[in-house]
Amino acid sequence: MSLTAWFELIASGLITGGIYALVGLGLNLQYGLMRILNIAHGEFLMLGAYATWMAHTLLGWSPLAVLPLAFAGLMLIGLAVHALTFRKLAAEAPNVDVFEARGLMVAFGLMFLVQNFASWAWGGDLRGYDYLTTPVAIGGAQFAANKLVVFGLALVFALALMALLRFTMLGKGVRALMQSPTGAQLVGIDTKRLHPLMFGVGLGLSGVAGCLLSMAYTITPSMGEPYTVTALIVITLGGFGSMGGALAGGLLLGVIEALGMHFTNPSLKSLLSYGVFIAVLLWKPNGLFAKR
Repeated sequence: MSLTAWFELIASGLITGGIYALVGLGLNLQYGLMRILNIAHGEFLMLGAYATWMAHTLLGWSPLAVLPLAFAGLMLIGLAVHALTFRKLAAEAPNVDVFEARGLMVAFGLMFLVQNFASWAWGGDLRGYDYLTTPVAIGGAQFAANKLVVFGLALVFALALMALLRFTMLGKGVRALMQSPTGAQLVGIDTKRLHPLMFGVGLGLSGVAGCLLSMAYTITPSMGEPYTVTALIVITLGGFGSMGGALAGGLLLGVIEALGMHFTNPSLKSLLSYGVFIAVLLWKPNGLFAKR
């Protein structure tokens, strides 16, 4: 196997891993901060993909122009979902464990609700469009231009979120809540405002991921569920609450899948992902990149 082939294989894995990381970051933000294991996360990614497809095919808008709208629209939906469901659960739950269990059940309901809405609205047919499909040569390997754009923008949004959490007062408040919710509240951090805002940002990132995916892949009402599972694997690899870990975990999982499918069988993709997931849980349950 030539050096160019190795480069192309690993780069393809990183491109896929960039999307994995972006989806994982959104879910990690919700679970790490609020203990909301939002298994409907991928369904909102699917809504972002359909919104982009409609804007491009019906209105002629560029997917890049839809990108900020997808983030803003899904963020607003996230604020509404939190206000209508999780805020009430948090107020009535006697402890965090009960809230987490009830939140999981609500997320199950949201998953089927959004999925069935999409099936009713758009049907079950594959949807897609051509956008920047011309090949681009890099280091002797060729990649579709749209996939390079997807990878670059996924990294931009992921790094922007990490910079927000690290270098702003808002981010310091979020990190404080992740490390010690009780201590953060004692020093005056307003969880009633921060929780819905970060839940909305998490869904906004899922909308961005859906917008990016629609540029290079076909979309269906059932496309969200596999990405939710992938996001869970990513945050397990990186460590719950670790944003840098989620980024590294997403990129790593993409490369592992690319190498595994090349040297074994493409149909074993899910088996590879679940195998990595179980191995990390058994070997390093806190994640490969979590801070000790």
